[in-house]
Amino acid sequence: MAETKVAKRYAKSLLDLAIENNIVDEISKDMQSVLNTIRANRELSVFFKSPIINTDKKDAVLRSVFEGRINKMILTFFSIITRKKREYYIEDITASFIELYKEYRHIQTAVLITAVKADDSVKKDMLALIAKTTSNTIELKEQIDPSIIGGFILRWGDRQVDTSVARKLHELRQDFRDNLYLKDY
Repeated sequence: MAETKVAKRYAKSLLDLAIENNIVDEISKDMQSVLNTIRANRELSVFFKSPIINTDKKDAVLRSVFEGRINKMILTFFSIITRKKREYYIEDITASFIELYKEYRHIQTAVLITAVKADDSVKKDMLALIAKTTSNTIELKEQIDPSIIGGFILRWGDRQVDTSVARKLHELRQDFRDNLYLKDY
């Protein structure tokens, strides 16, 4: 998703408001819920991005979908956004807010990619490996990708550890391709 300056600015202002009111964690959970709802429902995402639909209708839909489920401050915030005709950015704003929240709470996301589901001991080992390089709290997300054949790929921040069998096979192919020795008999 392309993050825009507009989305970042709105997300920053909501985070500042949440900090000021001492409800940062509650707002973060609600924003995660909003993001999950929008991403799970493509029609809702397209609805907010449509220039044809009236902003009053979009505000009414926002209220009907989220009222009672999220903090009133967020609903008011979204109403302001729709009045300013920036509802196109709601999904980006929620994603930006979550990223800013993680920075605020010193939470770093790490992605563990394996060919099969990793057991808890492997996850602990990965967290220990990351803990050596950062003092942040680590949020470990797991992805399963059978194409790596075996081993794992671990990404966090701007670092990556790749011990996958697919990468090792690729390196072997490169070595054999570059091997200039020809058997002559």
